[in-house]
Amino acid sequence: MKRILLLVLTNVLIVVVLGIVASLLGVNRYLTSNGLNLGLLLGYALVIGFGGAFISLLISKPMAKWSSGVQVIAQPQNADEAWIVETVRRFSEKAGIGMPEVGIFEGEPNAFATGAFKDSALVAVSTGLLAGMTREEVEAVIGHEVAHIANGDMVTMTLIQGVMNTFVVFLSRVIAYAVDSFLRKNDEQNSGPGMAYFITTIVLDIVLGFAAAMVVAWFSRQREFRADAGAAQLMGRKQPMVNALARLGGMTPGELPKSVAAFGIAGGIGQLFSTHPPIEERIAALQSA
Repeated sequence: MKRILLLVLTNVLIVVVLGIVASLLGVNRYLTSNGLNLGLLLGYALVIGFGGAFISLLISKPMAKWSSGVQVIAQPQNADEAWIVETVRRFSEKAGIGMPEVGIFEGEPNAFATGAFKDSALVAVSTGLLAGMTREEVEAVIGHEVAHIANGDMVTMTLIQGVMNTFVVFLSRVIAYAVDSFLRKNDEQNSGPGMAYFITTIVLDIVLGFAAAMVVAWFSRQREFRADAGAAQLMGRKQPMVNALARLGGMTPGELPKSVAAFGIAGGIGQLFSTHPPIEERIAALQSA
């Protein structure tokens, strides 16, 4: 419940802040006062679309720590923690990225990587993952997460999300303007957007948002195959990652906050909205690579 509440509050705050700024600047009336200005609307859509995506990226690491209860290993307290930190360090050096922060969180088997920059990211593994897998399998999972960072997946997914957000904001308002103009074509007092404009915009933001989420999820699934291959490359052979995936297939993966779910080792809801391919497909792709 805490994670769901955090997700809702984060998205609401971003949208509210950007919406308030737009309203204070009189954006809606300015865009439509003399007919819809497509150039200005595109600029507005870019600011809202990429603004929200980059704000989410910049706060991803502190939000992930708080929402997942990650305990950062500042100084290893036992042999297991020392091994995890050393494994991340070894893979990071091999991948050519800066040493990420390393953490552990309580929960069912899962792991994730997040952060706005390659050289200041975070890799976190769950207690369930550490307890349920062999060291070699955990090592493969850590390699998978380091590969996400080395591939720049966090920034790539942010750019894709920004493009989709821009598309949603732009198209929903063009259609809403057309609907509003049609319904108010005989209104001589038409000096700005009417109620139909706002209602249509809200409805289309939701509908097109779902369509955009499918596109983002598809890109996320393709990126998972690359991270699996990256883990195999970091370890020097495929079998540990294959074994880790097979083991994971027999477990119930822990839930992650949506802000980092796409960068976990497993997760996703439904076929179209899933951020991860089926385990069987990932194993087959890795073995055939």
